[in-house]
Amino acid sequence: MDTTLIIGACQAGVQIASVLRDRGDTGPIVLVGEENHRPYQRPPLSKGWIKGELEPDDVILRTRDWFAGRDIELVTGDRVVTIHRTGDGSGTATTEGGRVIGFTRLALTTGASVRRLPIEGTDYHGVHYLRDADDAIALGPALAEASSVAVIGGGFIGLEVAAVARGLGKTVTVLEAAPRLIGRVVAEETSAFYLDAHRRRGTTVVLDARITRIVGADASVAHGRGAVTGVELQDGTVVAADLVVIGIGVLPRTELAEQLGLEVAAGIVVDASCRTSDGRTVAAGDCAVMPNPYPLGAGGDIRIESVNNALEQAKVAAATLLGEEAAYATVPWFWSDQADLKLQIAGLSTGYDAVVVRGEPDAEKFAVLYYRDGRLIAADCVNQPAEFLQIKQALAKGLTIPPEAAADTSVPLKQSVTQAVPAGA
Repeated sequence: MDTTLIIGACQAGVQIASVLRDRGDTGPIVLVGEENHRPYQRPPLSKGWIKGELEPDDVILRTRDWFAGRDIELVTGDRVVTIHRTGDGSGTATTEGGRVIGFTRLALTTGASVRRLPIEGTDYHGVHYLRDADDAIALGPALAEASSVAVIGGGFIGLEVAAVARGLGKTVTVLEAAPRLIGRVVAEETSAFYLDAHRRRGTTVVLDARITRIVGADASVAHGRGAVTGVELQDGTVVAADLVVIGIGVLPRTELAEQLGLEVAAGIVVDASCRTSDGRTVAAGDCAVMPNPYPLGAGGDIRIESVNNALEQAKVAAATLLGEEAAYATVPWFWSDQADLKLQIAGLSTGYDAVVVRGEPDAEKFAVLYYRDGRLIAADCVNQPAEFLQIKQALAKGLTIPPEAAADTSVPLKQSVTQAVPAGA
């Protein structure tokens, strides 16, 4: 009987265990996580949690009874540090606490860790990162007590935290090193909207920000560490802040994959079936780099950071562990809640050559549709949940919306969906 070891008690790890049981697998399953928490949802951490609206049980993925009822052994607060394998693929994993776990099947759902900012002053009291539950537990009360907040990073996490802080009445400054917000993910039209929207809500946004150091008061002020007082820019300007939140992205956790000799390139490299380079280990979630599953965009390998991706990859990984033929094939989608602005993204816009703005950005209810060779490949929808679903369904069916039809808001979007014209036709 096979014993499955899943390293990483996250959304992808729980999903693999769940699918194995749902598909009739009766072998032992051990799910190991290094955090002292049951597996939980990460998206609420940067929103409802730090705002003080949620309790720990509100974000828990599964109850203890759920794990017990499915005979899934959950190990928390312990980190796998070494893995030894035999020629047949079985092996043992040893944790930091000295526990030895035998396995015949192995899944890596090790996730990602925050990218650290390599400047002076990040150790001041009042400087925070936000990736896991412990980060959120520390940040929530600090945010409640703060009066001025500097957010370093104008990506999704940074803007979500900024929106929460501004909603709590704090003075907020966002410092983004790039020339526009969320520039790695969305078009200039969407970036410009979010810049204006945050400024309308009273947040100061500094683009092309060159940060030299974080400054603070004497070390005797708080807990043996200095208390942060601001962020210094290259021109000598100091942005005053008694709370600094750094959100500049994440790095995939690949340490164990490297130890096993697996191929690693900006993540654990997997094929469409979530197999790693050894042909027997699987990997899923934020740690995994896979062939782009979305034929409408640009090719090449890709690492997608989203709940939907983690869940869909985990389903494929579980099927692969069961010896079935499976391949990842789904329309990627994402979301970000910033105050009363809900951004929903369908598809991947990489490789687009034209955009159509549908609706009025000034009304804070619109969509940006991305095209490649005249065919719809993705869309950003702001406060347009119905149109998001219509676009997502059209993309999943291989359909399109002609650009001229997309621009005409007098016609319901669903009436404009058509068959895509084959390339070269």
